[in-house]
Amino acid sequence: MAKTPEHEDVKRPKGKVQEAAVWLLMAMLILGLGGFGVTSFSGGVTRVGAVGDQDITSEAYARALQSQVAQFSQQVGQPISTQEALAFGIDRQVLQGLIARAALDNEAKRIGVSVGDEVVATELMKMDAFKGISGSFDREAYRFQLDRMRQSEVEFENSLRGDVTRELVQGAVAGGFAAPSALTDTLFAWIGERRGFSMLRLAEGDLTAPLAEPTEDELKAHYDANIARFTKAEAKRITYASLLPEAIAKDQPVDEAVLKQMYEDRIDEFVLPERRLVERLVYPDQAAADAARAKLDAGTTFEELAAERGLTLDAIDLGDVTREDLGEAGEGVFTAEEGAVAGPLPSDLGPALYRVVSVLAAEETSFEQARDTLAIEIQTDSARREIADKVEQIDDLLAGGATLEDLAKEVGLQIATVDYAASQPGDSVIEGYPAFRAAAEAVQQDDFAEAIVLDDGGVVALRLDEVVPATPIPFDEARETVAEDWRKDALAKALAARAAEIEAGIEGGAAIGSFGIVDVTPEIARDGFVAEAPESLLSTVFGMEEGAVQVVEAPGFVAVVRLDRIQPAATEGEEAQALREALEGQAAQAIAGDAFTAFTNALTMEAGVTLDQSVINGIHASMP
Repeated sequence: MAKTPEHEDVKRPKGKVQEAAVWLLMAMLILGLGGFGVTSFSGGVTRVGAVGDQDITSEAYARALQSQVAQFSQQVGQPISTQEALAFGIDRQVLQGLIARAALDNEAKRIGVSVGDEVVATELMKMDAFKGISGSFDREAYRFQLDRMRQSEVEFENSLRGDVTRELVQGAVAGGFAAPSALTDTLFAWIGERRGFSMLRLAEGDLTAPLAEPTEDELKAHYDANIARFTKAEAKRITYASLLPEAIAKDQPVDEAVLKQMYEDRIDEFVLPERRLVERLVYPDQAAADAARAKLDAGTTFEELAAERGLTLDAIDLGDVTREDLGEAGEGVFTAEEGAVAGPLPSDLGPALYRVVSVLAAEETSFEQARDTLAIEIQTDSARREIADKVEQIDDLLAGGATLEDLAKEVGLQIATVDYAASQPGDSVIEGYPAFRAAAEAVQQDDFAEAIVLDDGGVVALRLDEVVPATPIPFDEARETVAEDWRKDALAKALAARAAEIEAGIEGGAAIGSFGIVDVTPEIARDGFVAEAPESLLSTVFGMEEGAVQVVEAPGFVAVVRLDRIQPAATEGEEAQALREALEGQAAQAIAGDAFTAFTNALTMEAGVTLDQSVINGIHASMP
């Protein structure tokens, strides 16, 4: 390449026309950038709209949108782009919120409501973000935080003044609402109602005759009628090269001295002293503790003593403790037998009675017993480090055009192929890694392979060979699965038919217990839980009349249910009062919210709303 003499260029005079053209281009560039707005989301336009005389600024909209997108990303557990967020309507939610704020600001300004500097200063002093090490307001922290938010003190304080003013207006509109008693009574009665029922779960043993074995024709008919169940999903045939810690860990050397030192350093894991599961009932003074001991010796149970103190057994459970954990009480508790109550003995809260729930014997794992486990830890850690040292080499080889097969030859990776279907769990070890699954879902034909570090320290690179279309599994190959599926369907139909027979028998006067073992639930709420039962069970129970019988069916579940009793909501007691107060508060809050929404909507309609969609679109386009 020819060199250009530097000094000749410096000395060569510029023509007037050329110089003028350069300055003209510079001026056009400056004007163009200034018009576009190089430091703003808005392209130089300061507002996206207005409510009455109150502007909705471009910066306020962009900031609110960014905040909502960040919150939504946290909720879904992965970064969401602005364009993806728009598809969920987040921009409309943000605009609605800003319009409501602007409507309140416009109305506050119209009626002359505001707060003074003293109120703003008081609110400012309360904010934790602006407090220093001493716990009080720190001006340097205030300036630092505002600088991070790219706001001036005047802008922030005006914004704070607006927030407090809006709260005043909102309080005036939404405050003082009370829930109508008819609404509260209805909700209380519905939520507080309890029901008791008897349930006969049916299994294959409840059938009056065993299921017949299917014929070949029945199996083929079932296969043809349910071909979707016996079809392999569309899959990506992927070749991958991997190096996993477990594959090379066994080849890593182990230093016996290091193993013994690990054992000594972690001796607390391998040598456990005797422990006891203990409950402790503390009393305010020795006289009270002695009186409790006397009642215990006279026949009062430990549970009754706890109830007298207003405590549950969970509240006084210390879990498993060692002799040292109990301090002065350790000797007395650890000489007591399982189930016995020791004390009164001292505790850090006062004299107490201790019940020994269970004795956990001392355990000791020798070095020889722990050696293999410790060795695996060392070898696996060494394998991870060895793989980490090879990642850069793998990256360099792939960047230089190496194939996966080259990686196997030069770095020792293992080559394998898998048909990956995102909708179906795979059997291969590699499909258990989230990073591999994410890469397999994203990979396209002719993508360049890259090294992917797995969560256990392994590494994998992959390529897409072809897309394998959804294909029915041949009947002969799927026969065992077809037979199992046929039997499942046949059993469900047989159980449903038997349940209908039992339902008719009970309605005819037979006892539900005459048909098998009955599970009785004496009382349950709408949000209760019945083990190994579908969610539809309780919704069915709470829709039945007292004494009614009904069959409940769900996948893998068939039962006959009889509603024994309907228990109205309890109206007395602390729990009932707490529930009623909570419902009253929630209903009043909902009514206040509706009233406030109606108020802001009316203000918006009265003041009028204008929006500049082109500016809004520009902000969307400028955000990542």
